[in-house]
Amino acid sequence: MEHSESRDSYTNRTLQIDFSWSKFKARISDRANLSDPVYIVDFKLHTTRCIIVNSATDNTTIGAGIIHFFSIHPDYELHGRKGTIKALKRWTTSYTHLSNAFAPSPDSPPVTMTWTSSSNFKTWDFICLDEQQMPVAKFSANLWAVKKVGDIEFMGPKSASVAARDEIVVTGLTLFCCMVARMNNLLTFFGAIFARTGPIKNPTVTTTQQNTAGPEDTNTADTQLQQEANNKKKLV
Repeated sequence: MEHSESRDSYTNRTLQIDFSWSKFKARISDRANLSDPVYIVDFKLHTTRCIIVNSATDNTTIGAGIIHFFSIHPDYELHGRKGTIKALKRWTTSYTHLSNAFAPSPDSPPVTMTWTSSSNFKTWDFICLDEQQMPVAKFSANLWAVKKVGDIEFMGPKSASVAARDEIVVTGLTLFCCMVARMNNLLTFFGAIFARTGPIKNPTVTTTQQNTAGPEDTNTADTQLQQEANNKKKLV
């Protein structure tokens, strides 16, 4: 069976993450078929490129997560496209990233996704919200587990999208590694103090707005430039 067919055949599913301490790798499998993993994740915590997510079928690279020793804003790569998971706040788990997978259509500009978290004695949940603040995925990390370290639950209309699941797996694991690093690295404490937090800029939307400026906007700008030129002539 082709790789794309085997992955597209699933809808509204929960993935289970099983970690191997001897190999320092994780198998991510559908709960309905644990013997056939979907992703293989290499953890390389001694480098800034902390995770590499590969397809379990053909070993192609899906994406990677990059954390930094000082900055609290991790980066990621997804199918060759680079992005940033930017902190909205300094001292709470509140992050945002731009998503092409959750955009209304392939021609639409990327949309802004938000990550929040909650925790108890057993689990640490990372919840991804869409632009309407509706949950689309939840990554639950088992704090005391040795092998079954977490689950990723998908919900909403995009739960059947392979592109959306790839994005959630890469960004969710990257954010988790970032928060673990922040808890164990004093440098990120100072990084949080000096971090520029807030909403992430969407350059595609800004460019589109500039390109769709009407004739009235152009005429107004030309008039302002002409007035400035006339004022300079009067001064001379």
